[in-house]
Amino acid sequence: RVAIARALMNNPPVLFADEPTGNLDTKSSIEIMHLFTELSNEGITIVMVTHEDDIAAYAKRHIVMRDGRVMRDDEGKGGRKDVD
Repeated sequence: RVAIARALMNNPPVLFADEPTGNLDTKSSIEIMHLFTELSNEGITIVMVTHEDDIAAYAKRHIVMRDGRVMRDDEGKGGRKDVD
């Protein structure tokens, strides 16, 4: 979370996030994804790498890569709703 706060200090137009929820518990992961959703709605582009399907479900666009090649590029559902 500190790294995300530090990255946002200069109001960047693009935020790069490599496995931003990788070492977080479920609740913290959802909080981070809600923050990313808000930032995206404010016009900040989020480029995120994840191996977690439930986290990828928040994205508006999915680019799947394998061995350095784009395998798929499609629209995601974006704005995933959480089920408690």
